[in-house]
Amino acid sequence: MKDHRLKALVQVAESGSIRAAARAMNLSQSALTKALRELEESVGAELLMRSYKGIEFTQAGTALLTRARLALSILDKAREEIRLLRGGAGATVAIGVTPVVAALVLPRVLREYERQQPDAQIRLTEGLLTTVLPGLMEGNLDFALVIADPADLPYELEFDHLGPVPAALGGRKGHPLAHAKRWSEMRDAKWVLNLSPGSQGNNLIAWLEQQGIDALANTLHCASPMLMTELMRRTDRICIGPAQLFADSLFAHGIECFSVRPLPPPMSLGLLRLRGVPLSSAAKPLATLFERSLRI
Repeated sequence: MKDHRLKALVQVAESGSIRAAARAMNLSQSALTKALRELEESVGAELLMRSYKGIEFTQAGTALLTRARLALSILDKAREEIRLLRGGAGATVAIGVTPVVAALVLPRVLREYERQQPDAQIRLTEGLLTTVLPGLMEGNLDFALVIADPADLPYELEFDHLGPVPAALGGRKGHPLAHAKRWSEMRDAKWVLNLSPGSQGNNLIAWLEQQGIDALANTLHCASPMLMTELMRRTDRICIGPAQLFADSLFAHGIECFSVRPLPPPMSLGLLRLRGVPLSSAAKPLATLFERSLRI
């Protein structure tokens, strides 16, 4: 399976049509069509269908597209590794970082890494689980530091547990419910929660159901940590998040932890990466620095 055929498949997905993909690759339409036909022959399945909507991927095409992106990304990383070994310019490391890691250890880890690898470039992505999963599966991220339940992760990903993340409820300072002790006192509370799979908000909803506690009636769904934080500071919305984050003086300015108990058990903080794919020579020392700073 030649890489130019995989590139053709990926480019069609990104461009939306064979004509646009051929133009982007500086190929004739007939040459691109031939590459796609040869790819279909090599895998023994139809990958694309033409319809009145344009080009559509078959189920086999969609499955191969994900793997093609990953394969091309790994090849690019291998070429970069070889270039570095031959004295080329600095490498690029792409990582996802969850907010608690960003607030507590990212600054000092970056300082140390920049001292060790002054020519390396780093690309940072918000490390919420739903954000980093596609990037890891397609090879666009080297690794991610996330809060997750390892049992819910795809087999293709390897999770190295670094420590527990206790939960806390937080809201603005002076909130009338800040000193509530029991969940029954939170019946009329207003919430802002990230309810995406694997999130602490989603974990809270499942835990409340297990405990037989009434569901949260007034909930605003939000997947942005920044927006959730601002709504906590500026309104009566309450959120669940890492206790370490709500205790940080800079991040939690204007926010206080609530007294309600009990709370869901801690989730796991860990380093997430593709199973069986070694980290590059530039990514490995950065991962090691995070592991040393976070492992409990």
